Amino acid sequence: MPEKITSEDFLNNLVETIADSVSKKKSVSFFEEEKSNSVVSSFNRLFGRQRPIHHILGGGKSADVLLWRNKKISASVLAGATAIWVLFEWLNCHFLTLLCFSVVLGMLAQFVWSNASGLLNRSPSKVPRLVLPNELFVSIGRSLGAEVNRGLQFLQDVACEGNLKQFLVVVVSLWVAAVIGSWCNFLTVLYIGFVAAHTLPVMYERYDEQIDSFVYNGFDQFQNHYKRLDSGVLSKIPKGKFKLKKHD
Repeated sequence: MPEKITSEDFLNNLVETIADSVSKKKSVSFFEEEKSNSVVSSFNRLFGRQRPIHHILGGGKSADVLLWRNKKISASVLAGATAIWVLFEWLNCHFLTLLCFSVVLGMLAQFVWSNASGLLNRSPSKVPRLVLPNELFVSIGRSLGAEVNRGLQFLQDVACEGNLKQFLVVVVSLWVAAVIGSWCNFLTVLYIGFVAAHTLPVMYERYDEQIDSFVYNGFDQFQNHYKRLDSGVLSKIPKGKFKLKKHD
């Protein structure tokens, strides 16, 4: 009788240990799966983004304007750019004409301000002077020069390194840009970019998960098409630099 009880206890203990091990494996796999999903979701960001969009845009006043932290300032900036585009594009105003009229209005305002005190028998008042700091132009020139040199270095590297695939991609991209430029003038392209800079970041900040999933699905489809193109056409293109044969 005691041997029978011992065998039953042994079987019960065995069943309990097996059940505990199965439950532990399930719990561990669940947490590992959850951890892997969290890692995938953290890396599945647009362009590998790990920081907030406000920090990526600089985190200063310009980022506040682009993300509409102050709606009055952002709306006024966008309205000013729209007014300039309407003046030059729809009303066909010329830059030199608009500049001359603006200077005339400014001089007229200063002339009336400086002479109004004499007409009204008051003490002369100081007219405010507009002086732009030299550091502003120096910083703008340095920034533009750095960006231009970076672009030139990239184009020269693509042209001289002998990578035919990258060369063809850059040539096709420039051709697409030229086609888009033939549809509209340079000012319209700048205005479209300005409007996109004031609308796309704030939309992405609000709907980042939906946009990330949509963009990565598009990237996956593009990679599949590119793999087919690479295996069928691009892989047959010889790599390396071209060597010209010398003819005696």
